[in-house]
Amino acid sequence: MKVVICGAGQVGYNIAKALARERNDVVVVDKSDELIRKISDALDVQAITGFASYPDVLERAGAGDADMLIAVTYADEVNMVACQVAGALFNVPKKIARVRNQTYLDPIYADIFTSSNLGIDVVISPEIEVAQAIRRGLRVPGAFDVIPLAEGQVQAVGVRCNQDCPVVDTPLRQLTSLFPELNIVVTLVVRNGKSFVPSAEDHLIAGDELYFVAPVSKVTRALAAFGHEEQEARRIVVIGGGNIGLSLLGELENDLAGANLKLIEYEATRAKVAAGALKRTVVINGDGLETDILEEAGVRLAEAVVTVTNDDETNILAALLAKRIGAGRAVTLVNKPVYEPLVPNLGIDTVISPRATTVSTILEHVRRGRIRSVHTLRNDCGEVIEGEALQTSGLIGKPLREIDLPEGSIIGALVRDTEVVMPRGDTTIKLGDRVLVFALPEAVKKVERLFAVRLEYF
Repeated sequence: MKVVICGAGQVGYNIAKALARERNDVVVVDKSDELIRKISDALDVQAITGFASYPDVLERAGAGDADMLIAVTYADEVNMVACQVAGALFNVPKKIARVRNQTYLDPIYADIFTSSNLGIDVVISPEIEVAQAIRRGLRVPGAFDVIPLAEGQVQAVGVRCNQDCPVVDTPLRQLTSLFPELNIVVTLVVRNGKSFVPSAEDHLIAGDELYFVAPVSKVTRALAAFGHEEQEARRIVVIGGGNIGLSLLGELENDLAGANLKLIEYEATRAKVAAGALKRTVVINGDGLETDILEEAGVRLAEAVVTVTNDDETNILAALLAKRIGAGRAVTLVNKPVYEPLVPNLGIDTVISPRATTVSTILEHVRRGRIRSVHTLRNDCGEVIEGEALQTSGLIGKPLREIDLPEGSIIGALVRDTEVVMPRGDTTIKLGDRVLVFALPEAVKKVERLFAVRLEYF
């Protein structure tokens, strides 16, 4: 597949990295010589300096025979025009644009993106995606990552093993005997920064981070087995009244009747906008790094504090200060990849990466075959791929123990109509089943091929 990526920032870089790793033909366009030089040195892709919306630049990038254009520059207007030019002049089959400004995303203006206007096939809003990711995490306290799969029937949950975790030093094969009603599969373990697919004989140690898959009805019980029995927060303080903060609080107002919601926003003008947009949230104009402001917002009694300003350092320090005062959980927005592995060790419970969230959403639209969804796991330790089993895929009709899955991958669950089937050695995949596969980065391409129509590859 040939893909033209407009924008070599963090999102563009990571999309290019993922696609190049899978041996796609990738061309990256950006106006910054520095970013283009960086991506040329680090990745096996073609990189071109130029304005992504200019027809001659897209022509040099090979848009004429591209299968897809992904526009993720810093400017919404450049992204939209690049997609329009790619469709009108070069007949690129699929165009994806990242759009941040919420005005463009107002439902009353939705027609602007249709084929008769800008011709954009998929619009991605990082702010909305991030707000939804934070909301999912707040619904499942104790987890650092929550991924909905199969229309919400199944969840992939990331959880940390603390010193008091009941299953530390226990072989995974014994989980079923210890907790007979526990219907889960441990799919991935991250230990000392390295991820691996565990075997039945592996055991967990304090400090491990793991992902497990479970039907939604079993998630709470599974978290308890790993030592997490926190209740869903109803006293919540949000620091940062930008698009993410407002989107999140709007969802919380709709979902949590009677919840105690507070917002701290530094800029007076933005605080007034927030106060006008929100109905049940108390808005405080002040600095989230000042103890007096945090006390006024009731952080001492808050069950969760969410820091979503546009500055990573402010988010991290505000979260740490809030926890020191007495807040329960801290959820922190971190844009810089270098901070992501460091923050959990500081005592912050959940780290949200807009980059990872946006990349996951975009990759979902890039995969070939019957791929229903793709999610990048935290710190790029792997992916969870939801695919449909086709007659030609080689998955049909054989017990799982006889299927030669790519090394570094594991099946977490099957979804058959409305039934969730947790895989065992004698489980057989049937035509049309949704198969949830966890894969380390090096196994992703091979897993993708399991769900492809064979003619696509011959």
